[in-house]
Amino acid sequence: MGRRLRRNEEEKYEQTFYRVLAIAVCLGTTAMLANNKRTTNANLSVDARLVSDGAFRDGLYLGKLAAHSGQLLRPAVGRWSTNQDRATFLAGYRRGYNQSLAHVEP
Repeated sequence: MGRRLRRNEEEKYEQTFYRVLAIAVCLGTTAMLANNKRTTNANLSVDARLVSDGAFRDGLYLGKLAAHSGQLLRPAVGRWSTNQDRATFLAGYRRGYNQSLAHVEP
């Protein structure tokens, strides 16, 4: 009788262990998926901020024009007064220039 009781207790502990393990695996998977989604949304919001920035859009447009007309990569950053605007203009110019060259070359 004592052995049966001990065996039943062991089975209960074993079942509890597997239930806790399953819950831990589910929580870990959920945390990984949630973290991955935040990273993706952060990357999208950076692009959204750049596209809404006037200096970036100006650089994107002028970079495309320069590439289509065969000019060298020489952005005119002096047209913007702040360092932040100059940096975003330069990023847009390079992106537009490189994208246009990628479409032209086979």
